[in-house]
Amino acid sequence: MVHILRNRVDEVGPRNILPEPRINSIHEADISLRGIYEISKILTAPTRLEITIANVVNTLSSFVQMRHGAIVVLDAEAEPEITATTGSSHPPQIGRIIPQAAIDRIVATGAPLVIHDVSKSELFQTDFQPSSSGDTIPIAFIGIPIKAEHEILAILSIDRVGDGETSSPCDEDVRFLTMVANLVGRTIRLHHILSMDRQRFIEEQRRPEKWLDEKRTDPAGHRHVKIDGIIGESPALKQVLETVSVVARTNSTVLLRGESGTGKEFFAQAIHKLSPRGKKAFVKLNCAALSESVLESELFGHEKGAFTGAISQRAGRFELANGGTLLLDEIGEISPAFQAKLLRVLQEGELERVGGTRTLQVDVRLICATNKDLETAVVNGEFRADLYYRINVVPIILPPLRERAGDIPRLANAFLDRFNKENHRELAFAPSALDLISQCYFPGNVRELENCVQRTATLARSRTITPSDFACKNSQCLSSLLWKGADRSHGGNAIDELSQRDTMPVRRIGAPEGDITPVKVVYPNDPASPAMGPHLTERDRLTDAMEKAGWVQAKAARILGLTPRQIGYALRRHGIEVKKF
Repeated sequence: MVHILRNRVDEVGPRNILPEPRINSIHEADISLRGIYEISKILTAPTRLEITIANVVNTLSSFVQMRHGAIVVLDAEAEPEITATTGSSHPPQIGRIIPQAAIDRIVATGAPLVIHDVSKSELFQTDFQPSSSGDTIPIAFIGIPIKAEHEILAILSIDRVGDGETSSPCDEDVRFLTMVANLVGRTIRLHHILSMDRQRFIEEQRRPEKWLDEKRTDPAGHRHVKIDGIIGESPALKQVLETVSVVARTNSTVLLRGESGTGKEFFAQAIHKLSPRGKKAFVKLNCAALSESVLESELFGHEKGAFTGAISQRAGRFELANGGTLLLDEIGEISPAFQAKLLRVLQEGELERVGGTRTLQVDVRLICATNKDLETAVVNGEFRADLYYRINVVPIILPPLRERAGDIPRLANAFLDRFNKENHRELAFAPSALDLISQCYFPGNVRELENCVQRTATLARSRTITPSDFACKNSQCLSSLLWKGADRSHGGNAIDELSQRDTMPVRRIGAPEGDITPVKVVYPNDPASPAMGPHLTERDRLTDAMEKAGWVQAKAARILGLTPRQIGYALRRHGIEVKKF
């Protein structure tokens, strides 16, 4: 069974030493139990795997007669990955301790390998050098597979001076080493699981940064940022996405501006998810839907008994968003009196609950959204100038859908796919139907387009949606009547003053401070508007874009918000011959 060495293992030389007489079985069992106990203590110690298996190999020499010992941890391809040895004056080379042929045999059979004289085995021929001289002392070898969940993870081996006989003096040692191998196998598997969990955690922590770094470059050298859930390839949207990817890395306050239905809340969530605060809370509040007293309680919280109905203490939205992001939608609708209270929280980062006296510290990244012209509100005294400068740190103007004409078919198909999944339908747009809605103005922007798709899909008579299925073809589109009847030169529920200016001052990403580029704004009734001109067909718009691009398909694709491949397909479908100069 188990043998006790009187001398250190590494002091055993190539002398003609015979195994010591075996002791009684009771004593051997006691030694085995002590060996398992000592090894189990090593395996449960909080150390690296390399150190753990090295300590196990060194401890084996106290309980098993051996000259050399090794544990070889295998990788997924059954190749040596980690090696721990003992009893050898040579560096830990695999071939000197256990040949690759022996490893392959153990892995293939999944069973222990016992060789009473390695000089007579074909597995031990090349680099295996159990002795340093040319004597003929027989060397015995024992190799045990280390398994976990029926998978061979490593090999445990020892060699020692043998008697060359084929009797089974090694059987008891094989049983002991097999027990050790079972314990080691569970430890190796646990280390592998912990390593995978650690790597997964690191990847999850770095995922927002990787998401931001995944940029595409078009033939013109422009960087394009892709954010999951935001659909579109138009130049106007790409510029916003690039701004979002840069702003998200900081804690700067963001002011999202745009007409109703342009997706301000969705972009706010994207900024939060891409930011270092992405794991924390994202809290939102619509300021226009609440009175001043209720708004104060919602944002700052209240103490028990602060007012009628305050039956318990309640945390406000600022507290709930502590460490995360707070979105204040319709920020332009709050009263001047409440603006002063909000300004103090933004400047000092502290607040008191309604009816309370204790000052609370909060760390919140603020994102505000509005469709109101705040500049005019400041001039008219309706909005505090100091609060305006506090929230207008990084303004992002979201483009209306009429400036993203090429994105309308993509959005429409995405909304139809969602409708199909929710209602177990299999509807699809006919090309002429997509051509029709691409010409619509959509004053309600993406929200109106989604409603239009859902209404049309609900009332569609067949699986293919055609132009006749749309309300505008049946004189039932109330949105178009509302838009035509509105006086767009005198107010409205969009950021009217911004949309009535000939140009908007915009600072491009990466441009120096003060480098302002004027961007022309398309009027609703301007023939250049992509949503105007229902009389224009897809062929007409395609031809017009190609002429403006000098018949360069890549440039025409950027004008229409399409890909060069889609432009080429459309040219062939409409039979348009490309002019060459």
